[in-house]
Amino acid sequence: MRSPRQLPQTFYARSARTVARRLLGARLVHFDQGRRIGGRIVEAEAYCDSDEPDLGCHGSANKGRPTSRTAVMFGPPGFAYVYFTYGMHWMFNVVTGAEGMANAVLIRALEPMEGLEVMAKRRQRPEWEWTNGPAKLTQALGIERELNGASLYGADSVIWIEADEVVGDDAIAAGPRIGLGNMPEPWHSMPWRFWIRHNPYVSRA
Repeated sequence: MRSPRQLPQTFYARSARTVARRLLGARLVHFDQGRRIGGRIVEAEAYCDSDEPDLGCHGSANKGRPTSRTAVMFGPPGFAYVYFTYGMHWMFNVVTGAEGMANAVLIRALEPMEGLEVMAKRRQRPEWEWTNGPAKLTQALGIERELNGASLYGADSVIWIEADEVVGDDAIAAGPRIGLGNMPEPWHSMPWRFWIRHNPYVSRA
């Protein structure tokens, strides 16, 4: 189901940091159960930015070569990279940069906009907790393994990102990424997480 505001593949063919910043204010949509379910992106993290190495990125494992899990990250931009973590959660990323190099942006939080009844049933929490974290938003939107490798820009896409609100630089904050544990510096403190200031749906670090 094509949207007239669907972002083209060229949007994603840039560094992860650039795309992460530009995705803020855009709307992630999953066409599921015959309807649009989605929300405005309010937080995103860049991984394996094309300008410098990143030990915090899945693509840096296996001596920087693709594995069955990370192959999508090394492919062309504009595709979904969905992976399972902690034995219980799905994470949704968009592949960025040039083909052959592992680059992706993790979508960390959304402001719910469409399909609110479906989100409420799936999350069983107060509304502000539906999508204020990467595992929460995938549950709310019904994003799971079958969407790994899905095109975000094709005419028949069932998941995509479309232009919505334009967010000015003064409304955007940047800081270290979340959940890297004992990752060595400088990667642990790289300010590659971007979010919309004061938005109540930004995840809690």
